[in-house]
Amino acid sequence: MDGNRFLANLKDDFRSGALAQRNALTVEARAEAAAKIATCRLPIELPPGAIVAGYSPINSELDPFPLMRALADRGAVLALPVIIARDHALIFRVWEADEGLVRGPFGIFQPSSDADEVDPDIVLVPLAAFDRAGHRIGYGRGYYDRTLQNLRAAKKITVIGVGFAVQEIETVPRLPHDEQLDCVLTERELIDLRSL
Repeated sequence: MDGNRFLANLKDDFRSGALAQRNALTVEARAEAAAKIATCRLPIELPPGAIVAGYSPINSELDPFPLMRALADRGAVLALPVIIARDHALIFRVWEADEGLVRGPFGIFQPSSDADEVDPDIVLVPLAAFDRAGHRIGYGRGYYDRTLQNLRAAKKITVIGVGFAVQEIETVPRLPHDEQLDCVLTERELIDLRSL
């Protein structure tokens, strides 16, 4: 077995374990965590009109909508990701917190195709697991790695992984295409990794 396949298998094991931890949280604990992160101050300036891309939570993911609404109250423009094709980078469309969403691929809610496409300044990224070096395990499809690579080639962005503290693992196996997080935000703390 080659090294990359071994690491990919190891990531699958860590993903399963972290998702089991996340799934074991009660609905109340998830809601409390979402409310708590909504009060967190991000470690970066948020100039008026800054574009913050979040995500539509699926399954037991931490709900970023309370945080996104709080950031919109401070002048941020909100956006959500849209899957346009398999093995392709995501695009982001503007979304206002009171606007309805349409069901997209994998049953994920997203803005309608009428919404403007934007390049975010801050990207809130869902995750299955993370470590304190800023490495993340997603769901294995590579959408965010491709997307973040493209965005970082075009402009300076800040990437913040959002999840529950129970999703932390000691070390995430890293593959060459894996993009690193700038920060990780959980209900317990904000881990700023930009100076590492």
